[in-house]
Order: sequence, then structure tokens, then C-alpha cells
Amino acid sequence: MQVRQSLPLFLAITTLVSAAHSQTNQQQVVRRPDGGANGSMESIFIPPRPGAPFSFTLAAEWTRSTGNGGSFTLVNERRIVRDSKGRIYQERAALVPRNGDVKTFVTTIQITDPDQHTWYNCIVATRVCDLYRYRLSSTDNFLPFTGITGTGLGGKVSHQHEDLGVSSTLGEDTHGYRETTILEPGVMGNDKPMVTVHEFWYSPRLAVNLISIVDSPLSGKQIFTAKELTTSEPDPSLFEVPAGYKIADHLNDEN
Repeated sequence: MQVRQSLPLFLAITTLVSAAHSQTNQQQVVRRPDGGANGSMESIFIPPRPGAPFSFTLAAEWTRSTGNGGSFTLVNERRIVRDSKGRIYQERAALVPRNGDVKTFVTTIQITDPDQHTWYNCIVATRVCDLYRYRLSSTDNFLPFTGITGTGLGGKVSHQHEDLGVSSTLGEDTHGYRETTILEPGVMGNDKPMVTVHEFWYSPRLAVNLISIVDSPLSGKQIFTAKELTTSEPDPSLFEVPAGYKIADHLNDEN
């Protein structure tokens, strides 16, 4: 298991995303998209930016077509916390039917430390924390995944960028963007154009998308919305391995 998220298929299929990782004066520039446009769900990216602590609840909705004109929606809510050192605590929660009898519940606790380069992936059911190497650094330059324009594959893939201006989200200054990727017929065996739209509202101070909406023909519509945001320093005990959990060290398993 790796901490790096894979790029969505509609973006990775072109060379337009070559700026996702680059080196500038020995500092890594990191741009990560949200949402699973390749058919899965990938939540918002939380970078280990120091000096900008926060805590919020992230609400997620995932709506997909049933193929007969209907749709179904799964939801969850989970807690995400970051301290001034760039350490991140986040819960992963089960997706459950919207308005159903089953309530979401925490399945995994993840704790990352950019200075120690550690990533604990703690499974609640087994009470085991798998320890991996965390490869991002608090010195990285984290930027929104935006501004990519142009065409690829002989004009069969195009990417459009729109600047939606500035606003305020949960009291934080945010900048809105809309990124549209179009695959012309034939690129993926499709007989009509396939359009993926990603709209998000990014907080430059926190380096996090507080609202993120991804609409893809492969994965449906995913909406991520931050709630109950606070920017005070969190309880440091959150970044310790939970009491009673065993540690399975995988650091030597990696290259």
C-alpha cells in the first residue's frame, strides 16, 4: 500500500499532467487531483503543510447510475486533522446508502508524520497498525491541481481550465476552479465524447480543497464538503498510535 494516490485515468491518459510533480530549486512541487475519475472514489488530498493546523469533518456523497434511468448514492463522514508540524490524522469511514438504516462507521485510522517519514495505517477491526514510509515532506510546495490546458493524442483529448474567482468557505478565503477533460470518440472505445468535470474551491492558506466536485462518466458524481472547520492546534495525542493497537513494520519491505 502506498500513500501516493494514482492520477485519474482521464488525466493520466495524456501528457497534460506532466507538471503534477516537478523539481524547482530542489523543492518538490506537488499537485494532486481529487476524486476517482477512473471508477473508484479518491477523497480530497491532504498535504503535510506546516504552520496551518486545522480540524474538520469531511462529508462525501457518491452518486452513480443504475443503467435504467435511476441512480444510487452512498455517503460517509470522517474526521481529518492536521497540526502545525504537518502531521495528519484522518479517519476512513465506510460508505453507506444515503437515508438508509445503516450508519457510517470508522474502518481505518491513518497517521502520517512528514518529519519522521512514517505512515501508520491502523485497521479498526484487527487493531493492527501497518507502518509504511511516508514520502511527502513538509518542505514540498503544495499547489492546486489546476491550470492545465491544451490537447493530446493528436487532438483527441483536450483539457480546459476555468478560473471561478475568489469566495469564502467556512470563513476561509478560497479560490474556485473548474477543470474539464474531453475524450473524443474512439479514445476508450467510446462512441460519443466522454467529459469529466472537476470543480473545487481551494484554500491557499490551508492548501486543501474545502469543496470538491468530480463528475465523470466512469465513476459518476462525487461531492466532498468540509464541515465544522476549526484552525486551532489539535490535541497532540491524536498523532500517536492508538492504545491497544499492535504495529506491523513494513519499512524494510519497501525499496
